[in-house]
Amino acid sequence: MSKFEKLAADIRRQIQAGQLKPGDRLPSVAKLCEEHGVSYGTVRAAMLILKVEKLIVGRPGDALYVREEVDRILA
Repeated sequence: MSKFEKLAADIRRQIQAGQLKPGDRLPSVAKLCEEHGVSYGTVRAAMLILKVEKLIVGRPGDALYVREEVDRILA
């Protein structure tokens, strides 16, 4: 499993476990890079996976958030 897949899986688990709840703001890309010891590109790739899975949403000029509808998606 690649680094970006591992990071996506870690954040997915946090969402499924309720550690990250609908509407929660995700840490910044810089913070995720620091916490996980990965590059900017790795974080961006992981975020793209989670966006495709409809678990997170980006707001232009803002940050990434757990989707409000995530409970229905995970059900």
